[in-house]
Amino acid sequence: MNESPGAVEFEVAGWPPKKAEAKSLFAAGHPQAERARKLLEAAKEAVQRGGWIPASSEVALELTIRCPARPPGDATNFLGGVADVLQTTLPANVDVTHLGALAKIGLYTDDKQISRISYQELRAATVSYRVRVSAT
Repeated sequence: MNESPGAVEFEVAGWPPKKAEAKSLFAAGHPQAERARKLLEAAKEAVQRGGWIPASSEVALELTIRCPARPPGDATNFLGGVADVLQTTLPANVDVTHLGALAKIGLYTDDKQISRISYQELRAATVSYRVRVSAT
């Protein structure tokens, strides 16, 4: 993936995690737990490859979903799920030990730092998505 100074970008196979309930996406047994884990694993690889340091200032979040038909969720649920998973600030009341070292992966401190969002759906034979986070 393209990586430039001030940005990190990566692809993930499958659907992004959706934020659709009050329970944390980081909680063991959450219906989106496997999607969250895959996103964290891809983010970890991208960070190691490009040297991204979690941002402490405003960032832009871009999410592009590739799929053969309409996704099984809406833009706001997917954006919320991705935004939550990629922050380094974890819920205080959730045990994340099941994530191991992945619990320390994040692209920004808190999703409140997101000041610009881009969402796009593209038709493709297989389901995947691209995430790009950049300094603004």
